[in-house]
Amino acid sequence: MPALLEIEDIHTYFSTNEGIVKAVNGISLSLHENRVLGIVGESGSGKTMTALSILQLVPFPGDVVKGKITYDGQDLLNMPVSQLRRIRGKEISLIFQDAGAALNPVISVGKQVEELMLEHTDMSKRQARAFAAELLSQMGIPDANEMLDRYPFQLSGGMAQRVLLAIGVALKPRILIADEPTSNLDVTLQAEILHRLRRLREENGTAIMLITHDLGVIAQMAEMVAVMYGGSIVEYADTLTLYRRHMHPYTWGLFQALPRIDSPDQSLKPLPGAPPIMLDPPDQCPFLHRCLKATAECRTSPRPKLLEVEEGHLLACYNPMELEQPS
Repeated sequence: MPALLEIEDIHTYFSTNEGIVKAVNGISLSLHENRVLGIVGESGSGKTMTALSILQLVPFPGDVVKGKITYDGQDLLNMPVSQLRRIRGKEISLIFQDAGAALNPVISVGKQVEELMLEHTDMSKRQARAFAAELLSQMGIPDANEMLDRYPFQLSGGMAQRVLLAIGVALKPRILIADEPTSNLDVTLQAEILHRLRRLREENGTAIMLITHDLGVIAQMAEMVAVMYGGSIVEYADTLTLYRRHMHPYTWGLFQALPRIDSPDQSLKPLPGAPPIMLDPPDQCPFLHRCLKATAECRTSPRPKLLEVEEGHLLACYNPMELEQPS
């Protein structure tokens, strides 16, 4: 099956007075219809910038300097802005990470939800407002008609996230990019949002790119997982394979820091050090200075390429963890 969205060797850089910040440094991914692709990694790994690069929303002074992004056979990076605006929100929708910051604080909730319908459909203002109220009600927001006249600063974090989700799913997009949709929310609301995403996929065949640092959410939702570190993908596999046989030292470190219900007495082992500074990074492996298995080859060789180590399992590492057989 051909991919609905194809990302090929994307490089997104920021030119600053101090040098070049290589926020995304060679990402290649495929997203298929009616599938969920999870992208996991700690803050600063390039997850959000990858999402923004897809729709050419990288903030100044950032720019996609190399690579290709194809949606349904169309080149998004070389597409006229007028044509891209017709795709944004309607065919490819993005739920931003911080709902409070994503919503305009001086425009009412109703106008922000209605704007999408007025831009991409033939609805009248009255129809758009009625549809907006219906959407908010479907998201579990009480007194939806009254909520339309409120402003984002009058909403709780959970309510703001529901509004953002309503905007994201309003026109039943073919692709939904969800950037940390459950962060900073209580577990009840997290479960509800994940349920809404599942319904969108089941009812409309929507492809979902789920960006998160929560391995539990990935386990529930995704068929395929890409682990990002230092602006690049270090491991890629189907979810079951990755969770059973993670081979990159960084992926291994993430799982060592994850509480397990089947091993309540196991002590957690946080990764030492901090993520790399992406200002003119060295050409070696980005995980080099934190890796417990680094060798002379790692220190002297260029950044390892993402290569297949077993069917469907890709790895960028010179000295991976021992491959364990499935239990």
